Amino acid sequence: MENSSYPVMLTLMVPRESKSYRHIYFTCFLFLYLLILSINIRLISVIIMEKSLHEPMFMFLCNLCVNVIYGASGFYPIFLFNLLLDSYVISFHMCALQTFVIYSSLITEITILTVMSYDRYVAICRPLDYHSKLTKNTCLKLILLSWIIPNCYTVPAALLSNLRTFCKYHIDKLYCDNWSIVKLSCASSSFNNLLGYIIIVTLFSFVGVIIASYIKLIAACKSSLENRRKFWQTCFPHFLSLMNLIFAWLFGAMYNRYGANDIPESLRNFLSLELIIVPPVVNPLIYVLKIKAVRKKVFKSRIASRIHFSEVQKKC
Repeated sequence: MENSSYPVMLTLMVPRESKSYRHIYFTCFLFLYLLILSINIRLISVIIMEKSLHEPMFMFLCNLCVNVIYGASGFYPIFLFNLLLDSYVISFHMCALQTFVIYSSLITEITILTVMSYDRYVAICRPLDYHSKLTKNTCLKLILLSWIIPNCYTVPAALLSNLRTFCKYHIDKLYCDNWSIVKLSCASSSFNNLLGYIIIVTLFSFVGVIIASYIKLIAACKSSLENRRKFWQTCFPHFLSLMNLIFAWLFGAMYNRYGANDIPESLRNFLSLELIIVPPVVNPLIYVLKIKAVRKKVFKSRIASRIHFSEVQKKC
């Protein structure tokens, strides 16, 4: 049996043909990271600057964009640094931090989507109570809860995973995650599995709340053309974001549980990275393209900035 210890450094999976395509990988992932930052920062700035968007729905959307930037920053800088140096080694503490950031971000996204579904439920099903129920203080409390609740799960999960002795030092993945760290230990993982099932049940309960709210929304929209218009413009993007996140979670779970070596490496990499790449890029675009108020303000600010830039150039 191998000696058990607390590892100082861990090795990660080396991308296929990294010697030949390392610079191409770096360029592509740098572009993705900059795209995620630019889209979400644009949305945040527009919501903050435009007084007409200072409503609960857009406050929650702004919070979702902040969470996307937070989660993406847990993966891309480290991965880009590894590609740049062609060294796929990560310190144990940095691996633990990356795991915590990615997992807390993913769970926070579910809680934010739950809060957003509640906002739409009150707006459409109880419009007369909307401003009394969703005051600024209430919105602030809901935003804080959407961050506090995930950390109540991710902090114990991270501690349980990292306060173990290890007899392996290689993670068969391009980044660190909780299950990969658990598999490095030779000790029993039954307690980690139990906590994992508790987290899964909690996440599905949030998803159940979201689906139940949408069922009530659909029922309420049948009798009113105005409500149907509100549903398609503001609720449908939330539903698409939820489906996008659920499919990404399923891909990630399939990789963690069944990502055996007999699966082609390209497919394994796709299963592991889909959760990191697709939702942060697709979800903000869904809101920009589907919600008319956001779309108008984003493109309006973009055009205004171009006009201002051209006027500055003429003066120079």
